[in-house]
Amino acid sequence: MNEAMDALEARVHRQLNRMRDLGDQMAAIRVRETSPDGTVTAEVDGNGALCDLVFSDAISKLSPSEFEAVLVATAGRAAHLAIARRGDLVIAFNQEIAESMPDSERGH
Repeated sequence: MNEAMDALEARVHRQLNRMRDLGDQMAAIRVRETSPDGTVTAEVDGNGALCDLVFSDAISKLSPSEFEAVLVATAGRAAHLAIARRGDLVIAFNQEIAESMPDSERGH
């Protein structure tokens, strides 16, 4: 019985460490996206929250509605990529956890 408890404790510690790693990886996500015309660069974090905006001098040639469209599209693409990256991390984490579980706990 002691071996079984030791094995369970070791597995739980590995999973806990992997969860911490996942949290660190998700917190480290940063995506920079630049508009096709190069006027806007947006950086977002793993939650899709805007962290930075950079405008080129060409921004002065855009109308307010053009500026809005470029800004929203560029930030939206960056957020989409960041959320996708986050999703990939979660999928990989879930697969690792599932593979590390004994067959008796997988419902097999």
